[in-house]
Amino acid sequence: TRGFAVGELVLCSPAYSFVLSGEERGSRCEFCFTKKEKLARCGKCKKASYCNAKCQKGDWAMHKLECSAMMAFKENWCPSEISRLVARILRTQKERCVSEKILLIDDIQSHVEDVDNEKRERNEAEVAGLHRFFSKHLEFPDHKDLLALISQVACNGFTIEDDELSHLGTALYPDVALINHSCLPSAIVTYDGTAAQVRAVRNMEPGDEVLISYIDLMYPTDDRNNRLRESYYFTCDCRDCKSKSGDKAKLRVRKRSDPVEPQAIGNMVRYARKTVREFRAVKHIKNILELLEMCEQSLEEMGSIFEDANVYMVHVMYQAMGVCLYMEDPEGALRYGEKIINKFYPPFSLNVSSMYLKLGRLYMGLERRSAGVSAFKKAMAIMEVAHGKDHFYLTELRKEMAQQ
Repeated sequence: TRGFAVGELVLCSPAYSFVLSGEERGSRCEFCFTKKEKLARCGKCKKASYCNAKCQKGDWAMHKLECSAMMAFKENWCPSEISRLVARILRTQKERCVSEKILLIDDIQSHVEDVDNEKRERNEAEVAGLHRFFSKHLEFPDHKDLLALISQVACNGFTIEDDELSHLGTALYPDVALINHSCLPSAIVTYDGTAAQVRAVRNMEPGDEVLISYIDLMYPTDDRNNRLRESYYFTCDCRDCKSKSGDKAKLRVRKRSDPVEPQAIGNMVRYARKTVREFRAVKHIKNILELLEMCEQSLEEMGSIFEDANVYMVHVMYQAMGVCLYMEDPEGALRYGEKIINKFYPPFSLNVSSMYLKLGRLYMGLERRSAGVSAFKKAMAIMEVAHGKDHFYLTELRKEMAQQ
């Protein structure tokens, strides 16, 4: 209804329901997601942690779904994050709440009729998990309605991430879920604790549609649309997808005296896509050295045809950087990281700011202060727009720079 300038807050919405990731349990408050060294643990289960009594009281209605069950099941307590979120949604009061000003949760699209056999089996497993772990404290809707709710959450849930895009938890925001996708977004979703904030990343005029991206925009048109069809059941028809104008730059091929044949390029693209799928499938199974070897072998194979700036090379180098960080090898992480800042993202992309943060922290750790400050400043320029200048992440980053 009015214009918005770049960086301006368009919409702020509390979560209808949210859940902290199990991996973050103990290091962050279950209620507000604040990271602290000294958190108070739940006196019963000794698992959930809180900033103070206020946060613990605020979370109790949801935590009691899990508290006694965690004690009873012990090491066998293993519901998925989606199951945990669905349980909390079922527990939430059904009166219309502030996160449903525009769209009621019951009206969120489920796409249950579009789910393939693999996803249907996965959703059935979620139903079984819900009954196993939460039946003591919940009354469930009938089987069909429960499957529909699981599909709604899978298709419309938001991943809450930190400043480096590490996964913190999952939440549902009905009003924010109403915003459509574009590969040329006019807005971006970031988080202040568990609240979602939508900020303009382009100047918008009255009547313009607010558009966000549902996916990583680095990849070529076909890859992006494969991901959209797989996860959200539609194909994007934005200007970028219609023209495929950025694909040539993203699929850069090495310049050689004997030009690479189109068939060889096509074969290598297929190899690269297969490598991406395989790495995603095995990264929680293989040991860390095997993963690094996988990255190095695929980079050598692809490097015979692709330039380092090719998106598939960038993808594998990013994975290799993550492996090096896990191995506490900062020099190795930096060796890959310095190659993968690229121009394939729109302005004010969190993918770019998170990479500058990672590089800045690596430089600082290796006592390369000048390079670290430079990387931090580039991250801040993006974050001030995406998160707002007064966001906690910016405050902490300024402290980090001052201490160094």
